Amino acid sequence: MLDIIGKSRNIDLLWELVLGFGEKKLFNDKGFVIVLKTLASAREMRKCVEFFHLMNGFGYGYDLGCFNKVVECLCKCKLVDEAKYIVAKMKGFVKVDGFTYKCLVCGFCDVGDLVEASKMWNVMVDEGFEAEIGCGKLGQARVLFDEMCERGLQPDNDVLGSLIYGFLSQARVREAYEIAEGIEKPDISVYHGLIKGLLRLKRAGEATQVFREMIRRGCEPTMHTYVMLLQGHMGKRGRKGDDPLINFDTIFVGGLVKAGKSLEATKYVERVMKRGLEVPRFDYNRFLHYYSNEEGVVMFEVMSKKLREVGLFDLGDIFERYGAKMATRDRRRERQIVT
Repeated sequence: MLDIIGKSRNIDLLWELVLGFGEKKLFNDKGFVIVLKTLASAREMRKCVEFFHLMNGFGYGYDLGCFNKVVECLCKCKLVDEAKYIVAKMKGFVKVDGFTYKCLVCGFCDVGDLVEASKMWNVMVDEGFEAEIGCGKLGQARVLFDEMCERGLQPDNDVLGSLIYGFLSQARVREAYEIAEGIEKPDISVYHGLIKGLLRLKRAGEATQVFREMIRRGCEPTMHTYVMLLQGHMGKRGRKGDDPLINFDTIFVGGLVKAGKSLEATKYVERVMKRGLEVPRFDYNRFLHYYSNEEGVVMFEVMSKKLREVGLFDLGDIFERYGAKMATRDRRRERQIVT
């Protein structure tokens, strides 16, 4: 009966049946799919979301398996925009998984929307889900990209950066570089796509080469650039070393004290001691922030030299560049004060 009413597109009658079926506990997964496909086709998006909450009130709960069947059906029926809307609205109630994103990525590829496909891909990877979509769909994305270029429809750099990162996350390095090399005026989003993807592949040295290239071409790194590179080279817990100059816990605590943050320094040391050998996550943002001053300029210069002496040339270059950036900023401030 639901199927017949659904095909008639009589939303009011369908909703009456929904209430009756829900109260009598007559719904199964197929019923969910029929109702939501009908509502989505009619662009009744609020009712789509309301339906899930209504069914939860009837005791069906927010079941991921059933939810994914709905998303999969909508995407296969080329209702992927509607599926994306439902996923976004239900995220606080249903813990989506890799399969949810896989459906969305494939759905956007199927309708030829490379922009949204690449965005969904990157959200999936960033949330820690494995890229299980396979070469077919990513290859399809590449075909769509090539077609856009042939028609003179150049995607913006945000999209290109996302696509580059998508290929790198699948270890398709050559194709990622092909896209990057074809960009006339790459910006920070393109370089970040390359750096982030290479770091994901544990190719920190290559990511640092991209960092050098972006500087050479006049693209200024941001704080996020430096944090990504430091985490890539040293991990999220920080490199350890006998020499204080390459022991980042020592440097960080010293920076907190010199910045007048004695209480925070004490708390940090206490956490390290309490956890024993388990070192807490190193806060690179705070580390760079507290040394973004005249004292930091000298410290980074000395530190860069020491890192090169022990063979850590990439790290030496990263810190030297950050110190130079701080020095330039301080000189610019001094000129403004004089003026």
